[in-house]
Formats: sequence, structure tokens, C-alpha cells
Amino acid sequence: MIETIYIARHGFRLNWIDTKWKSPTGLPRDPPLAAHGEAQAQELAAYFLTLPQEQRPTAIFSSPYCEPSYLHHRRKILKSAIPDRCLQTSKPTSQALQVPIYVEHGISEWYSPVAPGTGLHPRPSSAAVLQTYFSEIDPSWSSIWYPSRRGEDVQGLQERAKGFLDLLIPEIETRFGDKHKNILLVSHAATIIVLSQGLLAQPDLPLRVGCCSISEFSRKSGALGVLGGWDAKALASGSHLKEGASRDWGLEDIRLADGKVVTDNGEPGMEEEEDNHGPQIHRSSL
Repeated sequence: MIETIYIARHGFRLNWIDTKWKSPTGLPRDPPLAAHGEAQAQELAAYFLTLPQEQRPTAIFSSPYCEPSYLHHRRKILKSAIPDRCLQTSKPTSQALQVPIYVEHGISEWYSPVAPGTGLHPRPSSAAVLQTYFSEIDPSWSSIWYPSRRGEDVQGLQERAKGFLDLLIPEIETRFGDKHKNILLVSHAATIIVLSQGLLAQPDLPLRVGCCSISEFSRKSGALGVLGGWDAKALASGSHLKEGASRDWGLEDIRLADGKVVTDNGEPGMEEEEDNHGPQIHRSSL
């Protein structure tokens, strides 16, 4: 049975200090870590090494949000992946603790609803493809939830988090038995906030999440369900970082227009692509 859930945000992003950063494919989404962010990821790994063996996470579930890049070559469209800040952040801890990284779309980045007629948001490559960039990935895990490529409003994001958590914990316990008592989720600020709200059953919980901060949740004794079945031992703590948690973000920072989340443009040419989203497993399989 899972006893502890750690949730960490990715490290400091390159585009926050270099507005002219360039990816290998020239696409503007999902910048990699800055050198400072890479150092934070190392500090995150060092922190977990200070914990007693029985308190360390034995599996990492990471957002996959490398954007698939579309390169035209000899009239063919090829896909590759840009190194993602969550996978980059997960890597040092995976190596230090010698534990696998499982790619999980259910904890991926939050994208605003797409503006009408502008296409869909991109979906990252599969775990098998991402493994060519990060050998620590174990591709045997299939994501149990996919966010909509049409984006989400805040309520949709919260529903995603609750639905995902309600499936994740039983799925891990059913699939792995008692192998994983402590797990680590590596995600993005907005997603971490709603995951925390779901675990504590506090939908209005105010929380600001800084880079490489850690939240720690322990299972309540006798808790029957997942949602609300946890106590918070730490929320977005940066005490393990030399400079503390930086660049914190909260839901109050969302840009609104007429009380609604400002829409974002999807990728042109993707309007007719598949938008398979929501749960990928059924409760009957648990």
C-alpha cells in the first residue's frame, strides 16, 4: 500500500532568463531547464538521498510534456521530442536512487482552452520514444489518463486531477502490490496545485508552488478512499534548496477575460487529429 506521495515541481526554466533561447526544432513551447534549474534538480536528488531508505520514493511518475516537433524532410513529416523540464528534473533523482521513471500524461502541463478554429494542443511522444532521450524511463507503464488536446478551464483541470488520483493509487497497488510504498510525482505548478487540493479534499486550498519545491502527503490511518485520504506534511516546501523555492505560481495568476480563462492558440493543421482524452483504464480492471 502506498503510504507517502511526494510531489515536486520542475526546475527553473531557461526562457525565464533567456528570451532568445532556441530549441533543437525551433518550436516555442516547453523550454528546457536553465543551468540553475539543473542545479535545483541535483539538490532535489540530494535531498531524497538524505532520507532513510524506507522513506525514499521507489518510483517516479513524470509529466511527459516534451512537445512533438514536426520536421519536414523530403516531403515527409518526422516527429521528435524536445527534452522536457519534468523529465530533466526527474533524471538526477532516478539515477541517485536507482528507481525507474514512468511517463504519465495525467500529470502533464495545463493548457488553456484552444481558441475556436486554431487547431489542437500538441501531444507528447510515447514513453518508448522518450526513452531514447531518457534511458531511465521504463516504457512498460501506460498512461492512465490523457488531458484533452482542446485544453481545460480550471474546473476541467481539477476534475482531471481528481479522476486521475482516484485511478492512480489503486492501479499502482494492484499492479505492483507492496513494491512501492513511497512514490514521487514530478509535474507543473497548476497541476500540482489541483493534485494537492484533490488529495486533501480542499478544492479552495490556496497554494503557490515554486521550482523544485516538494509537497509530501502521508496516508491517513484507515482511509478508505483516495480523495481526502491524506495529510499534508509539507506543501511546496523549498527548505531543501540552497536558495529556496523560486518563481512560485498560483491559480490566482491565471489570466482571465470576462471571468473566463483566456484562450490559447492550438497548433494549426491539427484540427482533425484525434483527441483521445480522459481515463484510459476502467475501475473494473482495478
